[in-house]
Amino acid sequence: MKTQAPLSFRTRKNRFLPSSKFTLAALLVCCANALGSGDAKAPGEIDMIHRMMMLSIQFGAIIFAAKFFNMLFERFKMPGVLGELCAGMVIGPFALGQVALPGFAGGLFAPFSAVQAVSPELTGIATIASIVLLFDVGLETDLKLLIRYSFAGSLVGIGGVVASFALGMAAMWLFSESMLNEQVGFFHYKCLFMGVVSTATSVGITARILSEKRKLDSPEGVTILSAAVIDDVIGIIMLAIVAGIAQSQQAAEATGGSTAVNWGHIGTIGAKAVGVWLVATVIGIAASRKISVLLKYFGERTSIAVMAFGMALILAGLFEEAGLAMIIGAYVMGLSLSQADISHVVREKIHSIYTLLVPVFFCVTGMMIDLTAMTDPRVLAFGGVYTALALIAKVFGCGLPAMLANFNFRGAMRVGFGMAPRGEVGLIVASIGLSKKILDPELFAAVIIMVVINTVLAPPVLVGLFKSPKRGTRKETAHDADEAELNFEFPSIPMIEFFVTRLTHIFEHEGFFCHLLNRKQRLWQLRKDADVIEFTAMGTELNFTCPNRCVRFIRAAMLEATADVEHAVKNLRKPFDSSELQSGSLGSATCDNEQTRQLRHYLQPRFIKPNLAATTKDEVLVELVDLLIATGQVETTSRDTVLTAVREREESMTTGMQFGVAIPHGRTDAVDTLVCVVGIKPDGIDFAALDQQPSTIFVLTLSPEHKPAPHVQFMSTISTVLDEAGREKILAATSADEVFHIFTGA
Repeated sequence: MKTQAPLSFRTRKNRFLPSSKFTLAALLVCCANALGSGDAKAPGEIDMIHRMMMLSIQFGAIIFAAKFFNMLFERFKMPGVLGELCAGMVIGPFALGQVALPGFAGGLFAPFSAVQAVSPELTGIATIASIVLLFDVGLETDLKLLIRYSFAGSLVGIGGVVASFALGMAAMWLFSESMLNEQVGFFHYKCLFMGVVSTATSVGITARILSEKRKLDSPEGVTILSAAVIDDVIGIIMLAIVAGIAQSQQAAEATGGSTAVNWGHIGTIGAKAVGVWLVATVIGIAASRKISVLLKYFGERTSIAVMAFGMALILAGLFEEAGLAMIIGAYVMGLSLSQADISHVVREKIHSIYTLLVPVFFCVTGMMIDLTAMTDPRVLAFGGVYTALALIAKVFGCGLPAMLANFNFRGAMRVGFGMAPRGEVGLIVASIGLSKKILDPELFAAVIIMVVINTVLAPPVLVGLFKSPKRGTRKETAHDADEAELNFEFPSIPMIEFFVTRLTHIFEHEGFFCHLLNRKQRLWQLRKDADVIEFTAMGTELNFTCPNRCVRFIRAAMLEATADVEHAVKNLRKPFDSSELQSGSLGSATCDNEQTRQLRHYLQPRFIKPNLAATTKDEVLVELVDLLIATGQVETTSRDTVLTAVREREESMTTGMQFGVAIPHGRTDAVDTLVCVVGIKPDGIDFAALDQQPSTIFVLTLSPEHKPAPHVQFMSTISTVLDEAGREKILAATSADEVFHIFTGA
């Protein structure tokens, strides 16, 4: 087949030219002919091509649906993960997925078989996604925090697991006759598995609330985080044990053998699971620095993260081969690397993979939910009881032990409801049960009911509990004696911005890995081997939190950074001729109609004053700022703040350009977006312009300091409009409407 001519695009607007549409159509026809007119293919090969084609379309549809529902749920202040789950339920084989479409007679997501809702390809992608998720959970685990609050965290974590496991088993045992059509024993594998599912905690939702309330480092916050680690560890081990028991009892049922509980066999499975997990974890943590050194040989950060993820995939497969779940191996690999200084590098670089695949996992999980099962009165009754017992188990199972660790009733309830949300891990455990035929669709639907209600109900209660300023402990907690705090004050925000850049550069040269953990809070973390340093740059203050042994090192780094800043300031004092940069800034390029039309977003006739009353430079600034206030673009209370911002910009360098044009501007959070006004003084005013000529046209703009705004693009467009012809038209105009039409091309 001959190669087609390349498609042509408009370089500026990125739209097809008319001819390119015909080219694209011809290319598609040729591709279709090539696929259809080639050599005859074997039936198996044709089937494989069709399945890959379906996978491509299905994968794309899942990505769009998961993202849309995620955004929709977050708009209504609900966890996005529930939106992704609902997306799968809506587009899945039990709902819209089986609706016939042109070219897809059976629907886009038709049931794959009578016993399997989705295709093996989508199941495989979801499995990889679950490995990504648990690998990331392991990387997030803070063992130091776990050890530091081991007593309270252990009491809370173990209490929550025991209560959840027992009440989850009890709910399944009580409803076994209606749900399973037979009365089973209390230790039947289905009862055990429903107990394991109930133990899971989604601490990510709680952590977001604690972060917003600035309670992450509170006694309740650190106890919840450390208890969640213990909760996950115990839950994962129990999953391995119960999965082994289920496999044994299922085999006995298939062969007609005895399904009675064999405690010796259970002990063997438990010992194997704990032994493999413990040995792998101990070896991984002990070798974490060596693994880190090995990965650093790959040099570039992306390569480090990719190879680390490859190791997680391998370990996940080895754990499955050993009879444990793959997610356990992924968690162990993440937990091992969590102690290495490259942990944040790995998390940062696999974030794109996480963002792509994890929503797909939850969407595919939702596809496995039979919506008709969720309307079954039996499922609703069991789901309601299971949900209530799961909530009670976490609130009281975690809250009551917390009262033994210096918490009062208020603090215990905060801890209990903080541990109540279910989410990612619970859904993964349930999906494993569904794939291994441990859970049937009805039980899986009951799990979804429990996860959704607990995840939606617990966060608002937790927010309400934290509204009270009263502490949640019976006694004041002592500050960690091994931690030090250092505070440094700077004269201005630009100075601290420059200083942070130099400081991170120095730390990286010393072998630290620097990570911006929170852009909004401007929180950095520095890691090198066992040393972890955090610092924030808020306003004009730089605050460090570090181990005592790092205090001298930080002070030395600060001195080095100060020397760099002093050197830079010394060089900045050398004369710099800015006239060359500004001299060609007016009318130096043509401005198309699209650019001038965009000015209408920011400029209106009432924002234009054709005859300024001012006679001095400062009076011009004051009059234009007052025009901003009069037109409602700036609050009256912000007048002084705005004037200060504009005047400071003028002090650093004049905004008087050439040919009678001045463009004063400033940055201030008194505005949320870019605003502007235009003033004209035909007689001219001395504005310290570069060409020493009076200025006659003034365009004043304000843009927010800490939010994105097209300030530079706007200035560029304005400057282009004010070419020689544009200036003559504006000075000849007699009304604000005329000036507006000249600026916007109306």
